[in-house]
Amino acid sequence: MEIRLRKMEATLDDVVQYKLNDEQTVIEVNALIGKKISLNFNGKVQCMNCQTFPRKLFAQGFCYNCFMSAPQAADWVLHPEKSKAHLGIEERDLEYEKMIQLKPHFVYLAVASALKVGVTRGTQIPTRWIDQGASFAIKVAETPHRQLAGEIEVALKTHFTDKTNWRKMLKNEVAHFDLEEEKWKIEELLPNDLSQYMTEDDEIIEIKYPVIEYPEKVRSIGFDKQPLIEGTLLGIKGQYLIFEDNKVLNIRKHEGYYVELNY
Repeated sequence: MEIRLRKMEATLDDVVQYKLNDEQTVIEVNALIGKKISLNFNGKVQCMNCQTFPRKLFAQGFCYNCFMSAPQAADWVLHPEKSKAHLGIEERDLEYEKMIQLKPHFVYLAVASALKVGVTRGTQIPTRWIDQGASFAIKVAETPHRQLAGEIEVALKTHFTDKTNWRKMLKNEVAHFDLEEEKWKIEELLPNDLSQYMTEDDEIIEIKYPVIEYPEKVRSIGFDKQPLIEGTLLGIKGQYLIFEDNKVLNIRKHEGYYVELNY
């Protein structure tokens, strides 16, 4: 069957449940684990925003024009501290920016490989943690808008990384941390105007992924160099499909790609 790839939908359960949903077809990806599957890229890509068919896609599956102009691809998305909607200042589309930025946001600590700090909207919990392949996560602070959460994250970047080592994450090399203890160390690191947003919620969320076998040495593959990808699916973690022979495919990197899926 032909499907257009998009970020897999993920639901937290005993193990994460994944779906591929291209709005025409819904595929329960967990059910494919242990089976031989093939994904054959036919060369067609479609912008996830304006729905045109460009020759090349950029981040989030956007064509060049959308990547340069759409609010979903603006600088504040990756750099929350640069958000300006709370000031009524437009970057690309003020109404959209207000809709996203002027909602409660959380600063969190998560362990995917090492301990990292991050920011997400309340509505994106636990999806954000699952997408980055986190095994454990805890809320640190809750703010009324995105820019404040970004300020807290920036203040903590000298003490914690804000990146995930995706290779270690896919090999399931998860370091051990006492997240509750690490969280309350933060109170001493923040100035009073930011520490006031720390949350009393100390629940540690554990996330388990549907994986039969983790790769020993990660070998990243993609459709631009290898149009046909096939093999036994051994698991899913983050937004990666894990195949035999240590091969991993980042589905999110290929949003907007049309592939023929067989299993």
